[in-house]
Amino acid sequence: MHTPPVLLVIAHGSRDPRHAATVHALVREVRAQRPGVRVETSFLDFNIPSVSGVLDSLAAQGVRDVVALPLLLTRAFHAKSDIPAVLRTAPRSLRIHQAEVLGPSPLLLSALERRLYEAGLTPDDKPTTGVVLASAGSTDPEAIAVIAEIAREWRHTGWCAVRPAFASASLPRTQDAVRELRALGCTRVAVAPYVLAPGRLPDRIASGSTEADVLAEVLGPAPEVARLLIERYEGARTRQLTAIGA
Repeated sequence: MHTPPVLLVIAHGSRDPRHAATVHALVREVRAQRPGVRVETSFLDFNIPSVSGVLDSLAAQGVRDVVALPLLLTRAFHAKSDIPAVLRTAPRSLRIHQAEVLGPSPLLLSALERRLYEAGLTPDDKPTTGVVLASAGSTDPEAIAVIAEIAREWRHTGWCAVRPAFASASLPRTQDAVRELRALGCTRVAVAPYVLAPGRLPDRIASGSTEADVLAEVLGPAPEVARLLIERYEGARTRQLTAIGA
């Protein structure tokens, strides 16, 4: 029987200690859902262990197969450039396959709704509630287009309206989207942060939400997010096994 590849979660990292704590909580949820898989955590910047440090350690332990999973919601610069670059420096004894980023996925919409309900909304509130889908923002047009498409898709699940917003790099800002939803006639306005962990940009989303009625928590270790990590892992594992003829 083949040993399952190690799942290496690659988070961005942050000077904010809440970020790493949330990443570790999410990884614990993944381990709980999939106890037969070894899951390791690494960070691109600011936090330890580093990606290269974990890869070196795995190689020294005799590990052969690794699925590297970017803890990212869109395919922007980090997924397209930073992560492939650091993976190319890994020991040659490792067979590494980079998994897809997490978004978009229906599981993320389920996690967003979970956070809104935890913040006080109910499914009965949907027809009268407008939602701001507040992401960190990106200079990558592909990433921005994905956020806009998610907002359009989410609107069809019954909300009064859904508008994308961005904490940096793109417009509109969260507070402007809140005001737009008010102007549209939504009785209530909620802000749903489309971010995985606390930090500077999520704090900016929160500061732009003062005129909203509801501010949800970040996605964090929601069970749906953990399930999505496992789904991405299995997809990459299947491609890896196919590539090596297993």
